[in-house]
Amino acid sequence: MALAHTPDTLNAMTSHKTPQTMKPATAAKKLGVYLEATPAEFQEGVVSRDELNSLQADPPEWLRDLRRNGPHPRPVIAAKLGISIGGLARGGITEALTTEQIDALKAESPDWLRQERETQAEVRKEEARIKAAKADKPERRPRS
Repeated sequence: MALAHTPDTLNAMTSHKTPQTMKPATAAKKLGVYLEATPAEFQEGVVSRDELNSLQADPPEWLRDLRRNGPHPRPVIAAKLGISIGGLARGGITEALTTEQIDALKAESPDWLRQERETQAEVRKEEARIKAAKADKPERRPRS
């Protein structure tokens, strides 16, 4: 015997929605910060979607400071250096870096960093070429 869902039972089922939450690691990733550098209460709790939106819209001082000074997670380090995350690993960078450390690396410009920047520039150039080639081709329609 199948259960019939009347409008009343459907409303009862949907009105008790629990807020969507995420692990601190996921929230830190979305905020672009290094989890281990966040306050203990952030690391130990869960973050709701509303809390995440609030943190993004009006960041508290600790979040503004982390974004400004670090330590930064690998995706942020790679972006600031203009290389890929794989390029960081090839260069021996496996830990979080502060903005000061990133700036020092840029100033020092070691051989591996110059090479990775050249590689990244080539990758971007090739991606642009492929995108342009796809835009120039007429769309193929499947035969019926």
